Amino acid sequence: MVVLAALTACAGPYQYYEGTGLHDATAAEVSGGWENVEGTRVVLRKDGTALLEKLDGQGFDFEDGWRLSGTGTWQLTDEEGGQVVRLALTTRTQVERRLPVPAVVDPSAPEPPSTYSWFFYVDRDQHDGLVLFFRYGDPDIGNMYVMTRKAGS
Repeated sequence: MVVLAALTACAGPYQYYEGTGLHDATAAEVSGGWENVEGTRVVLRKDGTALLEKLDGQGFDFEDGWRLSGTGTWQLTDEEGGQVVRLALTTRTQVERRLPVPAVVDPSAPEPPSTYSWFFYVDRDQHDGLVLFFRYGDPDIGNMYVMTRKAGS
């Protein structure tokens, strides 16, 4: 029993987040431009291709501070816990650092990936519009990286 308690001590309510329960979004509704307050922009094209600009890492990768830009693919999937947008960066065109950039870069910090995959949970806001988000950092804290519909998209 003590071992089980020790193994689950860090399992907060967000570590095993299973989704929003939303199952009615369509790929046509998800396609278009998305952005967040940190200047990230993502365009999900109807043909399944994507453009990414300054997209941060998901989960603990967020703490590495890199932001990726490039092209890739996306698809809307429907899982038991709700719908998810799976986004894959296949061609990286740029890497940036999230501000503030540390004065000294840790030489043991991992190299930013040349390809990467994200999964965004799909939800609806209070006006029935779609919102895409993923969790980042320590799962016990429950930080959310939220993407909203780009104005005019």
